[in-house]
Amino acid sequence: MAGKLEGSEELEFSDRPVPRDARMGRLPLTMAWWSVCSAMFYLVVAASLALAYGARNAIIGLVLSVIAYAVVNAVLARHAIRTGLSVSLFSRILLGRTGAAVATLIFFATAIYYAVFEGSVMALALQDYAGLAYPLAAGIVVVYSVALIFGSIQNWLDKLNGVLLPFYVLGLLAAIGLAIAEYGYSDAWLALGPEGGAPAGGWWDCFVAYMGVWVLMMYTYDYARFGKTEDAGFHAGFTFGAPFYTVAFLLNGLAGIFLAASLPTGGAVSEVSVVLALIKLMGFAGLGFVWISQTRINTANYYLAAVNMESFAETAFRLHLPRVVWACVTGVVVYVLMMADVFAYILQALAWQGIFVVAWVAVAMTHILTEGRGGANEDRLHSSLAETPSVNRAGMTAWLLSAGAGLVLHVLGGAWAAASAPATFMVAAVAYIILHPLIRMRTAVRNA
Repeated sequence: MAGKLEGSEELEFSDRPVPRDARMGRLPLTMAWWSVCSAMFYLVVAASLALAYGARNAIIGLVLSVIAYAVVNAVLARHAIRTGLSVSLFSRILLGRTGAAVATLIFFATAIYYAVFEGSVMALALQDYAGLAYPLAAGIVVVYSVALIFGSIQNWLDKLNGVLLPFYVLGLLAAIGLAIAEYGYSDAWLALGPEGGAPAGGWWDCFVAYMGVWVLMMYTYDYARFGKTEDAGFHAGFTFGAPFYTVAFLLNGLAGIFLAASLPTGGAVSEVSVVLALIKLMGFAGLGFVWISQTRINTANYYLAAVNMESFAETAFRLHLPRVVWACVTGVVVYVLMMADVFAYILQALAWQGIFVVAWVAVAMTHILTEGRGGANEDRLHSSLAETPSVNRAGMTAWLLSAGAGLVLHVLGGAWAAASAPATFMVAAVAYIILHPLIRMRTAVRNA
């Protein structure tokens, strides 16, 4: 039985749907996915938005983001569970083989960028606490991160993250408690904001900012495919739903705003400044908290980077190598980027790639909602390279047209840039609704 075989090649299903007998139970999949809820990134983004737009606007944006993410991911998770497809396989149907290769490239590149950010935070924490040279600290982080993904989410990552989750929660509570004990409590953190007061409508800017990390929708899809069909409702509502994002975004965000207002960071709020302040406050326990936070999120970053790099090679070049090779390649790329001064370029690349991700999510959502359950069955049966076209004109046109519109708005800057992600979503959805039945009808007439 495929699901009972040992070895990552059989367990990862990078080029075929996950069969029913290889699906995971409720708790193991939940624990594997909830690794994504812990990252310094969530604390710092919320704090940065509070400083730029006001704490209350940031909180409103967080609540709206929880709702939006829960709605979108419920649809994506159910489809992934019904089909067993990965982002790469589903993209072959939405965009064709060529588009799927590009979408998968964007996906694994984004996962690598996040691995670089989170790994650098841990390396700097080791450098600050233990006095290690940064190259050595970065090498330690990369080696153990790669080693952790040699297993699969079915037989290792779920257990690791299940064990670490309560320690992350305890660490976060301890950080808040120690901050109060050291500096006292004040509700001034709720008034945190820019000089001159919070701008009107800042809550919308905060909500749109979280559209920049819609790559989590792709993360959701690649994890949800391991869920059992009878657990689809549970995973859509809980594992990938509002409870998860309440923890990942809202609770982490509130903690981040409070800590940013309470801890002396010695300058601008960033992942590094918050981490160093926590280590100064908590000592070795702070280092342990940072390690748990960054290790949990990076199991997802490294895992998805390696799996999608593998799928990209198979789709684009028909190259099939064991996933352990791609895990090592991922580690090498991450280490090189950690050594290079490329953070400004990576931030710009993430902003541009985020627009393509939002466009992909819009096309995927529109396809799922218009095709229904019968469409999901068709998708599951016809995702192989032999059965998918080189280009799906409806999906590719909608994807590129909407991404182009979003990029133009982003380049214009100002209020136009703030509207780039929502505009991208709307253009992609409308274009796909119009083009998909039209092209399907023309194809049917031509083949009649």
